[in-house]
Amino acid sequence: MSRHRLALLPFALLAIAAAPAPKAPPKAEPKPAQTPVEVFDARDPRGLMSILDTAGAKAQTSQRDDDAVLVSVTSAVAAFSMQFVGCAGGRACKAVLFDSALEGAPTTAQINGFNQASAMCRVVQARAGGAHVLYSTLLFGTTTRADAVTHLAAWQGCLADARDFAKDPVRFLAEAA
Repeated sequence: MSRHRLALLPFALLAIAAAPAPKAPPKAEPKPAQTPVEVFDARDPRGLMSILDTAGAKAQTSQRDDDAVLVSVTSAVAAFSMQFVGCAGGRACKAVLFDSALEGAPTTAQINGFNQASAMCRVVQARAGGAHVLYSTLLFGTTTRADAVTHLAAWQGCLADARDFAKDPVRFLAEAA
Protein backbone atom coordinates (compact mmCIF):
# COMPACT_ATOMS: atom_id res chain seq x y z
CA MET A 1 0.00 0.00 0.00
CA SER A 2 2.84 2.38 0.68
CA ARG A 3 4.17 1.68 -2.84
CA HIS A 4 0.86 2.79 -4.25
CA ARG A 5 1.09 6.10 -2.41
CA LEU A 6 4.65 6.59 -3.58
CA ALA A 7 3.60 5.94 -7.15
CA LEU A 8 1.09 8.75 -6.94
CA LEU A 9 3.67 11.22 -5.67
CA PRO A 10 5.07 12.21 -9.12
CA PHE A 11 1.53 12.83 -10.38
CA ALA A 12 0.71 15.02 -7.39
CA LEU A 13 3.88 17.03 -7.94
CA LEU A 14 3.01 17.48 -11.62
CA ALA A 15 -0.50 18.62 -10.72
CA ILE A 16 0.87 21.20 -8.31
CA ALA A 17 3.36 22.44 -10.91
CA ALA A 18 0.64 22.70 -13.55
CA ALA A 19 -1.71 24.64 -11.31
CA PRO A 20 -2.03 28.31 -12.16
CA ALA A 21 0.24 30.57 -10.16
CA PRO A 22 -1.49 32.38 -7.33
CA LYS A 23 -2.59 35.85 -8.24
CA ALA A 24 -0.49 38.71 -6.97
CA PRO A 25 -2.29 40.78 -4.40
CA PRO A 26 -3.84 43.91 -5.86
CA LYS A 27 -1.65 46.96 -5.68
CA ALA A 28 -2.46 49.14 -2.75
CA GLU A 29 -3.79 52.52 -3.66
CA PRO A 30 -1.47 55.36 -2.79
CA LYS A 31 -2.18 56.80 0.65
CA PRO A 32 -3.31 60.40 0.74
CA ALA A 33 -0.66 62.83 1.86
CA GLN A 34 -0.75 63.09 5.61
CA THR A 35 -0.29 66.33 7.43
CA PRO A 36 2.48 66.16 9.98
CA VAL A 37 1.21 65.35 13.45
CA GLU A 38 1.95 68.11 15.93
CA VAL A 39 3.98 66.75 18.79
CA PHE A 40 2.84 68.29 22.05
CA ASP A 41 5.29 68.66 24.89
CA ALA A 42 3.92 70.37 28.02
CA ARG A 43 7.48 70.73 29.32
CA ASP A 44 8.20 73.17 26.48
CA PRO A 45 6.58 76.55 27.29
CA ARG A 46 5.50 76.83 23.65
CA GLY A 47 3.07 73.93 24.24
CA LEU A 48 0.93 75.76 26.78
CA MET A 49 1.39 79.01 24.89
CA SER A 50 -0.08 77.42 21.75
CA ILE A 51 -3.17 76.27 23.67
CA LEU A 52 -3.68 79.78 25.05
CA ASP A 53 -3.12 81.36 21.62
CA THR A 54 -5.72 79.00 20.14
CA ALA A 55 -8.16 80.11 22.85
CA GLY A 56 -7.68 83.76 21.89
CA ALA A 57 -5.23 84.81 24.59
CA LYS A 58 -1.93 86.47 23.81
CA ALA A 59 0.98 84.59 25.36
CA GLN A 60 4.53 85.84 24.94
CA THR A 61 7.84 85.11 26.56
CA SER A 62 8.91 88.02 28.72
CA GLN A 63 12.07 86.55 30.24
CA ARG A 64 14.20 83.47 29.58
CA ASP A 65 17.08 82.02 31.55
CA ASP A 66 18.76 78.64 31.21
CA ASP A 67 16.58 77.12 33.91
CA ALA A 68 13.41 79.30 33.85
CA VAL A 69 11.02 80.89 31.37
CA LEU A 70 8.54 83.63 32.27
CA VAL A 71 5.50 84.02 30.00
CA SER A 72 3.03 86.93 30.15
CA VAL A 73 -0.54 86.16 29.17
CA THR A 74 -3.34 88.60 28.41
CA SER A 75 -6.88 87.90 27.32
CA ALA A 76 -10.23 89.63 27.38
CA VAL A 77 -10.91 88.29 30.90
CA ALA A 78 -7.52 87.92 32.59
CA ALA A 79 -3.88 88.87 32.73
CA PHE A 80 -1.46 86.50 34.40
CA SER A 81 1.98 84.98 34.18
CA MET A 82 3.29 81.46 33.80
CA GLN A 83 6.70 80.76 35.29
CA PHE A 84 8.28 77.57 33.98
CA VAL A 85 11.02 76.29 36.29
CA GLY A 86 13.65 73.58 36.30
CA CYS A 87 14.14 73.98 32.57
CA ALA A 88 17.05 72.72 30.51
CA GLY A 89 17.88 75.38 27.95
CA GLY A 90 14.42 76.93 28.16
CA ARG A 91 12.72 73.58 27.48
CA ALA A 92 12.16 70.32 29.29
CA CYS A 93 10.78 72.28 32.26
CA LYS A 94 9.81 70.40 35.39
CA ALA A 95 6.95 72.61 36.65
CA VAL A 96 4.87 75.69 35.89
CA LEU A 97 3.50 78.28 38.31
CA PHE A 98 0.49 80.37 37.29
CA ASP A 99 0.26 83.75 39.05
CA SER A 100 -2.20 86.65 38.94
CA ALA A 101 -2.58 89.76 41.07
CA LEU A 102 -5.86 90.23 42.89
CA GLU A 103 -7.69 93.44 43.63
CA GLY A 104 -8.73 94.00 47.19
CA ALA A 105 -6.90 93.69 50.47
CA PRO A 106 -7.87 90.51 52.29
CA THR A 107 -6.37 90.06 55.72
CA THR A 108 -3.88 87.33 56.54
CA ALA A 109 -6.60 85.45 58.45
CA GLN A 110 -8.93 85.67 55.43
CA ILE A 111 -6.17 84.46 53.11
CA ASN A 112 -5.56 81.51 55.43
CA GLY A 113 -9.30 80.78 55.37
CA PHE A 114 -9.30 80.76 51.56
CA ASN A 115 -6.28 78.45 51.44
CA GLN A 116 -7.96 76.04 53.86
CA ALA A 117 -11.09 75.99 51.69
CA SER A 118 -9.28 75.42 48.37
CA ALA A 119 -7.68 72.18 47.29
CA MET A 120 -5.87 73.57 44.23
CA CYS A 121 -5.51 77.34 44.54
CA ARG A 122 -3.45 79.42 46.90
CA VAL A 123 -3.69 83.10 47.72
CA VAL A 124 -0.56 84.75 49.08
CA GLN A 125 0.34 88.18 50.33
CA ALA A 126 2.97 89.62 47.99
CA ARG A 127 6.09 91.22 49.47
CA ALA A 128 5.24 94.53 47.86
CA GLY A 129 1.68 94.32 49.15
CA GLY A 130 -1.45 93.09 47.49
CA ALA A 131 -2.65 89.53 47.13
CA HIS A 132 -1.86 87.04 44.37
CA VAL A 133 -3.58 83.81 43.39
CA LEU A 134 -1.32 80.87 42.50
CA TYR A 135 -1.71 77.46 40.89
CA SER A 136 1.15 75.14 40.04
CA THR A 137 1.66 71.73 38.52
CA LEU A 138 4.48 69.36 37.70
CA LEU A 139 5.17 68.69 34.02
CA PHE A 140 6.10 65.30 32.58
CA GLY A 141 7.00 63.95 29.17
CA THR A 142 3.76 61.97 29.38
CA THR A 143 1.62 65.06 30.01
CA THR A 144 -0.81 65.15 27.09
CA ARG A 145 -2.43 68.14 25.45
CA ALA A 146 -5.71 67.11 27.12
CA ASP A 147 -3.94 67.09 30.51
CA ALA A 148 -2.59 70.59 29.83
CA VAL A 149 -6.07 71.84 28.85
CA THR A 150 -7.37 70.42 32.15
CA HIS A 151 -4.68 72.32 34.07
CA LEU A 152 -5.61 75.52 32.25
CA ALA A 153 -9.27 74.94 33.14
CA ALA A 154 -8.28 74.42 36.79
CA TRP A 155 -6.34 77.68 36.63
CA GLN A 156 -9.42 79.46 35.25
CA GLY A 157 -11.39 78.08 38.19
CA CYS A 158 -8.72 79.40 40.57
CA LEU A 159 -8.94 82.84 39.00
CA ALA A 160 -12.73 82.91 39.30
CA ASP A 161 -12.75 81.71 42.92
CA ALA A 162 -9.97 84.08 43.96
CA ARG A 163 -11.70 87.05 42.35
CA ASP A 164 -14.93 86.22 44.16
CA PHE A 165 -12.95 85.90 47.37
CA ALA A 166 -11.12 89.20 46.88
CA LYS A 167 -14.39 91.08 46.19
CA ASP A 168 -15.98 89.96 49.46
CA PRO A 169 -13.80 87.71 51.64
CA VAL A 170 -16.36 87.54 54.47
CA ARG A 171 -19.21 86.33 52.20
CA PHE A 172 -16.92 83.95 50.28
CA LEU A 173 -15.60 82.29 53.44
CA ALA A 174 -19.09 82.07 54.97
CA GLU A 175 -20.36 80.27 51.87
CA ALA A 176 -17.28 78.02 51.75
CA ALA A 177 -17.84 76.77 55.30
